[in-house]
Amino acid sequence: MLQIKDITQYLEQLAPLALQESYDNAGLLVGNPQATVTGILVTLDCTEEVVQEAIQQGCNLIVAHHPIVFKGLKKINGKNYVERTIIAAIKNDIAIYASHTNLDHVTGGVNFNIAQQLQLTQARILDPKKQELKKLVSFVPIAHTQQVLDALYVAGAGQIGAYKNCSFRTEGTGTFKPTGNAQPFIGTLAQDEAVQENRIEVILPAYLEHSVLAALRKAHPYEEVAYYLSVLENEFTEIGAGVIAELPHALTPVDFLMHLKTSMQLPLIKHTALGNKPIKKVAVCGGAGSFLLPNAIRAGADAFITADYKYHEFFDAENKLMICDIGHYESEVYTKDLIISYLSEKFSNFAILKSQVNTNPVFYF
Repeated sequence: MLQIKDITQYLEQLAPLALQESYDNAGLLVGNPQATVTGILVTLDCTEEVVQEAIQQGCNLIVAHHPIVFKGLKKINGKNYVERTIIAAIKNDIAIYASHTNLDHVTGGVNFNIAQQLQLTQARILDPKKQELKKLVSFVPIAHTQQVLDALYVAGAGQIGAYKNCSFRTEGTGTFKPTGNAQPFIGTLAQDEAVQENRIEVILPAYLEHSVLAALRKAHPYEEVAYYLSVLENEFTEIGAGVIAELPHALTPVDFLMHLKTSMQLPLIKHTALGNKPIKKVAVCGGAGSFLLPNAIRAGADAFITADYKYHEFFDAENKLMICDIGHYESEVYTKDLIISYLSEKFSNFAILKSQVNTNPVFYF
């Protein structure tokens, strides 16, 4: 029997909670992780109507992109839609999970999904994060080097882009003197020892530090494992905000807008001046992405697709590219399909439903 924690742990392998922004509140917001799952309803937003839909469909887990709770709730008495939604979920034993900016930031996440929807190619992170990588250095007897490295690889260390099992080693002499209650793997109490060892180095995502260190300690033969970690300034090209990609063929600005409108099923597009420049390279950021405009310009984008642009921010394009504001809901609604595809791949024989509720609070006349 599947438990809620089985679903959430899998989602967090795909989009670790450590990658969410500091203001965010992704994760299990309501519900008992030990509860058995009867069905999963996937939505962009969790509202009262979505909770009612879950009840009708026999689903006791709602997986949303946007967290229903962003700020701390001091009272829950039903005075607003957030509190009423939480009350309805608790009364009906429905869990609510959100995968938000952490899902935005991963390769294969929200922005890659938009790029795929637009049939863009060569997609890569627009603004890779820094200080999200660490280097682990340890010292291992030569005969045990490979077993330790293999354990580190399994735990997630040693991957650089498309290359796995990456490491560096140098041979040297390690010295130590066992004292007190030590039970040395090599050597004798109260005697100086010198052992030929390999210094091994691997890179790892910062969010995997705990599991990688646990693997190191388990695989290493020494009673006390010598190691050190350092934070790297290197860009983590697999993690970050936005996407930069390319159309298969350049389009005129008008044809590009028609392609965008059709592909994303948009009622309208707010955009800057068309200009005469063909559109080939496209930057994308689901939701509010105006902060990425400088990155889009530096990347040489001809168009920047995002949402929630303010009036004065449109001036910032300065005719360097075309800004296309397609609406927050419209830019992220296909996230439901993305989450369902991931869950269906892992839990193929389980009821995973897409919410039919249109949660967009914005209407057009």
